[in-house]
Amino acid sequence: METTVYGAPLIEARGVTKHYDGFTLNDVSLAVEPGQIVGFIGQNGAGKSTTIKALLGLISMDGGEARILGVPACELKGASSRIKEEVGVVFDTVSVPPHLTVAEVGRLMACAYTTWDAAAFERYLGCFKLEGAKAVKGLSRGMGMKLSLACALAHSPRVLILDEATAGLDPMARDEVLDILRAFVAVEDAEGRLRNAILMSSHITSDLEKIADEVVCIDEGRIVFSCAKDEITDLMGVARCRATELEEIMAGMQAPAVLRAMRHEYGIDVLVPDRFKFARSFPQIPCDRVTIDDYMMLSLRGEELELRGAALKGGER
Repeated sequence: METTVYGAPLIEARGVTKHYDGFTLNDVSLAVEPGQIVGFIGQNGAGKSTTIKALLGLISMDGGEARILGVPACELKGASSRIKEEVGVVFDTVSVPPHLTVAEVGRLMACAYTTWDAAAFERYLGCFKLEGAKAVKGLSRGMGMKLSLACALAHSPRVLILDEATAGLDPMARDEVLDILRAFVAVEDAEGRLRNAILMSSHITSDLEKIADEVVCIDEGRIVFSCAKDEITDLMGVARCRATELEEIMAGMQAPAVLRAMRHEYGIDVLVPDRFKFARSFPQIPCDRVTIDDYMMLSLRGEELELRGAALKGGER
């Protein structure tokens, strides 16, 4: 019988803290609701993998709590196999014995999961162009990631936790995987409620721009921002201005808000909250659509500029 978690996130971390020598995961909180794909971003060493391991109960926590499908992370090791079967995990390395063939991996998984769907596994192998006779050790990194995804999906999980799962894939293959992930979170239960969710860490933020609902950024063990992806990519903007124009922007926008800016030899990039209003107020200043990379870079490395002017001119979008 399927675990039921209604009215609560399927994946949740609250104030998760973990201390290591030279690094601390500090008060990390995030949540993934049914039907959601949450992108988890940050530089190497920022704490993404540590957070994922804490969620899965693979490491102990020094503070806070985490739950998957309502089960505390600290209890996942001792949880029933049925709970574990509802969680699909893909790390950034292939975690099956390298001497096995792809077909043998499928037979091994059939022994591990009572919910294993051999026909679904074969469909994924066909979709990913994986040959059953091929040895795991002979797979490229990208093909190895496809095998890991096929294994994670073929036992009918409710939750997918993906750590750089599209790494090593060419653009066409990544698009195929993204289509599969979209279909996964669109699945409904017998009562028409969305049943699945995905937490997906990735350095390929263009993938997250295509499928993520929320984006959570971590840096040096702390959550820097958690924001709706559409707010970033559809509403915000990056103004490309000169120093003299920056003074005009700061005098003409809403105080006491804070802008973030990065200075370059050729000018200044300024993150603005609404590029449509900005364009009406400052039509002479180019303002581009924001990518997740832009937003992350300006959030992490941009300087803060306190506004001191009146409200931004222009009507509502």
